[in-house]
Amino acid sequence: MSGHGQLMDGVYRYQRHIYDLTRKYYLLGRDGLIADLDPPAGGAVLEIGCGTGRNLIAVGKAWPKARLYGVDISDAMLDTARASVAKAGMVDRVTLAQGDACGFDPQALFGRASFERVFISYALSMIPEWEMALVQAARCVAPGGKLEIVDFGQQDELPALWKRALFGWLERFHVSPRRELNGAINRLAQDMGGFPHVRTLYRGYAVRGGLIRV
Repeated sequence: MSGHGQLMDGVYRYQRHIYDLTRKYYLLGRDGLIADLDPPAGGAVLEIGCGTGRNLIAVGKAWPKARLYGVDISDAMLDTARASVAKAGMVDRVTLAQGDACGFDPQALFGRASFERVFISYALSMIPEWEMALVQAARCVAPGGKLEIVDFGQQDELPALWKRALFGWLERFHVSPRRELNGAINRLAQDMGGFPHVRTLYRGYAVRGGLIRV
């Protein structure tokens, strides 16, 4: 396992047991992203940085005809995800695998090279080489498919004291909101051929972005 994988295992070895209970109060915008995914019937949905499996289970409930895949660098998180998927009765629909978001092989892990929908929820801010992960995610999108992202924004319309406190707290968990996400999405869409979109949510608390691949 990579050094980053070991770091994430260390951070979440115990937190994973209360992760979903605590994060629902501040990982805003996840459910809106899931509601907007709209995969075609029988389409494949991949979450990069799937963590505890919470989002994939929500996708499975919202889009019951979708085939679901998740990759995460942390074995500890994947242990929790597998237990959660089993509890939700979705073992036959969800395939999970360990891999680095910056360079995994979807064909080797899942037996397929592309997916109709790929999404990343509050994971780019935890990946040191996040632009590599963004490129890797776009490569996994099938022609006509979509990449969707939600993550922490720059808090630009919120009080400066709030921003300092939030960023300081996030740093304790190796989380760094990506100021250059907007530009990176636009460059990626231009390089790979696609239509980008980026918008802020909740006065800059979060950012939603992505692209449609042509």
